[in-house]
Amino acid sequence: MALSIGDVSRETGIAPSAIRFYESQGLIAANGRSSGRRTFDRDSIDALKVIRMARELGFTLGDIRLLLTGFSSDTPPNVRWRELAQRKLREVNDVLGRATAMKGLLEKGLRCDCITVHDCLAFDCNPPVQLSRKRVT
Repeated sequence: MALSIGDVSRETGIAPSAIRFYESQGLIAANGRSSGRRTFDRDSIDALKVIRMARELGFTLGDIRLLLTGFSSDTPPNVRWRELAQRKLREVNDVLGRATAMKGLLEKGLRCDCITVHDCLAFDCNPPVQLSRKRVT
């Protein structure tokens, strides 16, 4: 069954412009044209649902490309996920470490009765955090 880009957009919650972008990136493929307009099949909807979930969870376009098209077609999903997971878990652990440090700092800030920020540092109310050597962008 051929679906218009509008139908696909409504079913997936992804804007038509994003659908065209994912198509231009080779992540999905239109299965043809009807009256000059792109049409898509159920496989495209399934792929877009995976793309949407992955994007909402913070996967990069490169990660998604690897997952969807970076393996031979006979590579089972568990092998694809395993390879991606091994790389992404390191990144997630770094993010969790920073988030945990921020949470602790914010919680201390909620309990702070200091008059000045200098007092917070001097009396260890909110000690400075250890900054990583990574370049902030």
